Amino acid sequence: MIDTPLVSIVLPFYNALYLKEAIDSILQQSYQHFELILVNNGSTDESVELAKSYENDQVRLINEEKRGVVHAANAGIRQARGTFIARMDADDIAYPHRLKHQVEMLLSDERVGVVSGLVEYLGPTENEGFIHYVNWLNAITEPEGIYINQFVEFPIANPTMMIRKSLFDQHGMFSDGDFPEDYEFFLRLQAQGVRMKKVNQPVLKWRDSETRLTRTDQRYSHDAFFKIKAVYLAKWLKKHNPFHPRVWIWGAGRVSRRRSDHLKELGVKITGYIDVKEGKDIRHYKNLPDKHESFIISYVSNRGVRDEIRSFLMDKGYEEGIHFVLAS
Repeated sequence: MIDTPLVSIVLPFYNALYLKEAIDSILQQSYQHFELILVNNGSTDESVELAKSYENDQVRLINEEKRGVVHAANAGIRQARGTFIARMDADDIAYPHRLKHQVEMLLSDERVGVVSGLVEYLGPTENEGFIHYVNWLNAITEPEGIYINQFVEFPIANPTMMIRKSLFDQHGMFSDGDFPEDYEFFLRLQAQGVRMKKVNQPVLKWRDSETRLTRTDQRYSHDAFFKIKAVYLAKWLKKHNPFHPRVWIWGAGRVSRRRSDHLKELGVKITGYIDVKEGKDIRHYKNLPDKHESFIISYVSNRGVRDEIRSFLMDKGYEEGIHFVLAS
């Protein structure tokens, strides 16, 4: 082990059933100039003893008393010696060349602050919604696509990220609150203009299960996502919407209105809604507001319809990021 590793992999765990597979996939990397930091977050099963059995000059185990993945991840990052920080979850499997490809990308372009990669869906059960999400984020690889889709959904799989450690010094650690910490951190970096890119091949087998935090913790609920999204979208609109604080909302249903209410609480004023039927405060989508006098936010999330709205607006001469943005 070289005294000062270039990469520090931070792997928090709590009663982790697949921990051995996750650790082995890191230790078998083709790139070996790294340290692996295992962060025990109050485990009560055999995973602590398993982690201890791996300790050596390259693998460190630390115990974080305060529960929660945010505290565990931050504890590992604070003790990291590497220039680059790679995230890893205890139930996933890294591809053998993951670190090699990500390090090469960061070293070759100093403008890039975060490197991710494609993911392969790994059961144990079929989940159509999650598979759809994986296919969507795998189609987004370049910085421009990541930027323009930042308010649609999280276009990067958190456990695939490799981040320049200096970004944590400049912009802060993961924040603990009533929101998904990984998405908030992503939006925070996007707001600061941090350039992000992906290795255009799978770097991780991403395991989906009923016990995953994103399924069991309210901080990862749909409403929590839309609340924190609204915070950063409101800031983005103030900077990029020439008609701020006025916007039009595409989607007049109950769900879209509830999501747009978060924006109203932050001072954004809704001129009206766009939908397939006209109404008191609703304009038919074929009678769009003038792009030189308005800005449109689409909160329609139905599969396929979102892309139809994007195509429809672009065919009418509306530029994404200039005249409209998708937010669902």
